[in-house]
Order: sequence, then C-alpha cells, then structure tokens
Amino acid sequence: MEFKQDCAYDIVAPTSMGIRLTPVDHQPVELARELCLQVTSAESNVLSTAAALGLSTKVLTAIVEGSPIARRITNDLGRRNIAIDAKHVPQNGPWGYRHQINFADSGYGMRAPSVHNDRANEVGRLLRAEDFDLNRLFRQDGVKILHLSGLFVALSDETAQFSLELARAARSSGTKLSFDINYRASFWDGRNDELIHVFHELATLADVLIGNEEDFQLALGVPGPDTGGRDLNDQIATFQQMIDSMQPDYPNAAVIATTLREVTSANEHLWGAVMKSDDWHVVTPRRIPVLDRIGGGDAFVGGLLYGLLKGWDHQDACHFGWANGAYVVTLLDDFSSPMSESQIWSVWKGNARIRR
Repeated sequence: MEFKQDCAYDIVAPTSMGIRLTPVDHQPVELARELCLQVTSAESNVLSTAAALGLSTKVLTAIVEGSPIARRITNDLGRRNIAIDAKHVPQNGPWGYRHQINFADSGYGMRAPSVHNDRANEVGRLLRAEDFDLNRLFRQDGVKILHLSGLFVALSDETAQFSLELARAARSSGTKLSFDINYRASFWDGRNDELIHVFHELATLADVLIGNEEDFQLALGVPGPDTGGRDLNDQIATFQQMIDSMQPDYPNAAVIATTLREVTSANEHLWGAVMKSDDWHVVTPRRIPVLDRIGGGDAFVGGLLYGLLKGWDHQDACHFGWANGAYVVTLLDDFSSPMSESQIWSVWKGNARIRR
C-alpha cells in the first residue's frame, strides 16, 4: 500500500475521549470497593501502538473547559505521544457537558465481562467539521492514514456527518482511509435507516476495512457466514467466503480483515484473524491467556496499521496486529504502548522466556 510522502502525521483519528473505571482484582462493579481510573477511547487506543513506536499521531476531539477529567485526558494523551487538536467547550454548570464514563467489569472465569456506558451529555457528540481546519490538516500538514471507528461515527447525527466530511476530505487529498466498523446495537437503536447509509459510504471510501461477522452483517447488510455448531478453525473458509462476497461492493478496500475469537472463559480465548489484501493471510486461532479482554480488537487494528505504514509485507502486518491484540489482553490498560517491535514479535513467536 502506497502512502503520501512528507506528511506531518502518520495516523489521525476523530474521537470522543473519556474515562474507564474498572474494579481491581476482577471484581464486578456492583461489589467493588476500589476502582482503577484509565483514560480511554477506541480510536486513541488504535493510535497508541504507532505513537509508542515513534510514528506521528493526532486525535481530533472535544475537551470540557476547566474539567479535571479533561486535564487527566490531555496529560495521558501527552504521555502516549499522541498530539491533540481539540474543540474546547464550556461545561455550562454541573448539569452541562462532560466526558464519557465506561464502567468495565473485566470478568473472571465463567463470569463474563460487561461494560456499562454512561455517556449522557457527552461532549464529543458535538464535534463537527467546522471545528477544525481540514484543508490545513490534509493538504498542508498532510496525513498518511485517517482512521475512523463506527463507535465514534454512531455517537450522534453530528459525528456521523463529521465522519463523512473527514473521509471525503481524506480521499480527495490522497490520504488513505481505515474504517473499523465497530457496530453497537445500543448506538444504532432507532437510527438504523440513517446509519446504514453513512456506514455504507464510509466502507465504500475505505482503503482498509475491518470488522467481525456481526459488524459486516448488521452495519453493511453483508450476508453472514453460517457458523453454528462448528469449531472456530472449521469456520475460516466461511469467513473467507463472506469477504469474497462483499469485496465487489467495496472496490477501494485494498485490505479487508476480521478477527476471530472463541471464548473458553473470561481468562482464556482462542484468538485468530483472517485478512485479504494481496493474498489471503490467516492466523489460525491460538489459545491466549486473558487478564482483561477490552482493547484487544483495537490493538489488532493498531498493529496492522503500524505494519502497513512501515511498508511491511501484508502477512507480517497481519501477524503483528494479531500479536498486538494478544499482548493488550494481558494488560490492565486497554491500549498497547510497547517498548519495541520485538516485544510484540515475541508474543507472536510464543516466546515468554525471561529477559535479563
């Protein structure tokens, strides 16, 4: 995949930043005595891998003026080497705007993980194209990849339109577009007719298109694979058939990828991937230990995009994405900030020997 040269930014993403509150010691939220506070968003999680490994990244977001949570967010993004272009919004009193809150139970054993979204008056839902200088961003500064997540797209009518305008501006300037569909039924409730058109256009414009079988089926209307009652390894061919069937409708997509996950317990998964680009690239599902599953999918995308930006063979980019996802689910953080590429490649090789 060829990218624009002499760009100020390798990856840019619009996002609505917030905080994640997770009970310590794998306890459920309703019984927790202590909560761990983390800064989070799906899109910034994707950027974290590239930022940690030396690439230039930026989020387009909204910040509540005078909020200590906003200060925590900006400090954390700075720590991760992610630049910020932010619309600053007055809080307008205690019942005004705020940043999203996710209460996350990471689960344990046969108790499933769960996430409770508290997103009333979320400041990121206000974002519009006119809040940013898109001409300067794409034509003067230059961006190699614009990354969009369906979570952000579906936040509001404003973010859906903003995402469309970003994608059109990116395409017209030669910037590549990555779109992780990230379908969430609760975000689509009552808005299906509107959002299916938005998601279809974004998928049509995308150079890199990522999702699982539910994403492709429910957001794009792609006929899904019949996977009932079969082993995950036996389902790979059906996922390949699904990708083949949708490819003619999305001819710009040079890369189409889906992750494969089978949950044995909250702490053990089978984790794999199927990707079509120059050829088929399949990671046969392997057992991985899981401390907290949240962020694994975003880390796959972040690792894949990093590999593509580095000009790697597409198979290596896919393998790096898989390993990055397997790495993140061993962390309390829901994003990947590896020390080096070799740290992720060690996960791919299954090398857990101590380093001294």
